[in-house]
Amino acid sequence: MLETPHVVVAAAIAVKIANPALAIPIALGSHFVLEKVPHWNPHLNTEFKKYGKVTERSTKIVVVDAIASLILGSSIAYMMLPDVNHAVFVLVACLFGVLPDLIEAPYFFLRKKSQFLEKVWIPLQKSLQVDTSPLPGLTTQFITILAAFWWILG
Repeated sequence: MLETPHVVVAAAIAVKIANPALAIPIALGSHFVLEKVPHWNPHLNTEFKKYGKVTERSTKIVVVDAIASLILGSSIAYMMLPDVNHAVFVLVACLFGVLPDLIEAPYFFLRKKSQFLEKVWIPLQKSLQVDTSPLPGLTTQFITILAAFWWILG
């Protein structure tokens, strides 16, 4: 799944569950639950194995997605102001919502080899993915984002 739905769902969790000790682990867990929703995203691992790097097209998608995630996560945190603590808490939840993917970033984009990533983490993440073609896969992610905003604003 792209990062944006992970961020928005994690932010929604932090907005609605005021207890950080509860919300942060739920935000982290939401990452793995969302991977089971049929979705589309660039196949970084496949590209890395095939070409020895992530393609330029996928890198562009990742950058645009990261920017959208930062904008939406920050906007939701901003909605919590003037309660600075709650705003920071939302940002931390957003971080935990994407942390499983961030762990992989140095491997794919900086070519930092790691036995843990190669043998454990990436296969685990891959085993959770429910991939589909772009149109339905992006549609499910858009619906996920809308549902999270509906929860936040409801």
